[in-house]
Amino acid sequence: MARAAMARRALAAHLALTYGFLYGPILVLMVLSFNRAGLPTVWTGFSLEWYVTLADSPAILAAALNTIIVAVVSTVIATTLGTLLALGVERRRQSNAVDALLFAPMIIPDIVLAIALLSFFTLLEVTLGLHSIILSHVVFNIAFVCAVVRTRLKHFDYAIIEASIDLGADRFTTFRRVTLPVIFPGVLAGALLAFTLSFDEFIIAFFTAGAGASSTTLPMRIYSMIRFGVTPEINAMATIIMLISFTLVFFSQRLNRATVSD
Repeated sequence: MARAAMARRALAAHLALTYGFLYGPILVLMVLSFNRAGLPTVWTGFSLEWYVTLADSPAILAAALNTIIVAVVSTVIATTLGTLLALGVERRRQSNAVDALLFAPMIIPDIVLAIALLSFFTLLEVTLGLHSIILSHVVFNIAFVCAVVRTRLKHFDYAIIEASIDLGADRFTTFRRVTLPVIFPGVLAGALLAFTLSFDEFIIAFFTAGAGASSTTLPMRIYSMIRFGVTPEINAMATIIMLISFTLVFFSQRLNRATVSD
C-alpha cells in the first residue's frame, strides 16, 4: 500500500511538472499582457492599456480581419469537402494506402507543405494573396475534418439510410434529413478544429501570402512586430489568440467526445 501511495504521488508530481512546463510560459505571457509597464518583464500594476492600443491600431485590425476571412472561408470549404470525402471513404473498402494519402497533410512538416504550395502557385502563375492563403489552408484542413467526421461515421448505422430510401426519399433528401443530422456533431467538431488551425497558422500563410500588406494575417503581423522585441501589445495579441484557440479546441473536443460516446 505504501509503495502504491508513493507511486501515485510521484505520478501526480510528474503530471504537475509537465503541465507547469507546458503552460507556465503561457500563463506568464497572459499575466504580462495586463502589465502597466512598457517593459514586458517588470510588473508595475494591472492595466488594460495594451488591449485598448490594439483596438486603436488600423494595421492590427486589418490583419485580424484578414485572419477571420481566411479562417471562415477556408473552414467552410474544408468542412464541406472533408465531410464529403469522409462519407466517400467510409463507404468503400478500407485501405491503408488511401488512409496514408488522406492523413499525409497532417504529418508533413508545415515548412515542406508551404514550399510545395508556393512552388505549385508559382508553376501555375497564380498571383499570391488572401485567395492563395485560403486555398493553402483548405489543403491541410481537409485532412483534419475528414478524420473527425470519420470518427463519427465509425458508429453510424447505415441501415437508416436504406430505410429512408425504402420509404421513398431520394438520396439528397436522405442525406439532408437523415445522414447530416446524425453526423452533424462530428462535422461541427471538425469545423471548429479547422477554424482553430487556420486562425493560428503562420508558416504556410507566410509563404503563400505574397508581398502585399493587404494579405497580412494576425500571426504574420505578430512575427513582423516581434523582430524588434517583445512588447506588451504582442503579449496582448498572443493572449487573445490563445484564448480563442483554447475555447475552440475545448468545444471541438467536447463535441468529438460526444460523437464517440454516441
